[in-house]
Amino acid sequence: MKFIRTILITALVATPLLAQTPETWGIDKAHSSATFKVRHIVSQVGGSFSDFDAAINLDRAKPQSSSVEFTIQATSINTGNENRDNHLRSADFFDVAKFPTISFKSTSIKAKSKNEYDVTGNLTMHGVTKTVTLPVTFLGFASSGGKEKGGFEIETTLNRKDYGILWNKALDEGGVLLGDDVKVLIDLEVGKKAPAAAPAATK
Repeated sequence: MKFIRTILITALVATPLLAQTPETWGIDKAHSSATFKVRHIVSQVGGSFSDFDAAINLDRAKPQSSSVEFTIQATSINTGNENRDNHLRSADFFDVAKFPTISFKSTSIKAKSKNEYDVTGNLTMHGVTKTVTLPVTFLGFASSGGKEKGGFEIETTLNRKDYGILWNKALDEGGVLLGDDVKVLIDLEVGKKAPAAAPAATK
């Protein structure tokens, strides 16, 4: 009886800990996007990155214990104009030959409301790393085809000069060709990954 009681007590203590085990989630790339806009003379010109990925460790019971790493392949930039895209890949802008990736790694998460979070971390772009806080909106969980999905939205503004992306061109009538502020919008649909299979026991 004492042995059985010990097992029951151990199970009761362990249950809440198991319930709070962080879950691993990955991006559903077909339903996610990473886009941006920057001022060109008097209008806004937009573009996107087609190659990006993330590793998300989600703790539903303690969101502040969650973490995320997000990586963009800079060469995947697309503004719908081949000449402009090649210029953006050059040393005047992203210099993708030297700095092929743009990355973000979280260091802390703070809840602002039930569905809004400030995610602070290190953003590395063009070889420069800065600490930034990204406003993240949680869009909810849902099930599709027997698989659990989650949604997140990030909208922020970055100053490209903070990352050493300085190229510009003076206009004959005054002013410059490009703005410094870049509006960034990232929409993520994520899927829960199955736990890794336990290694087979050796005989």
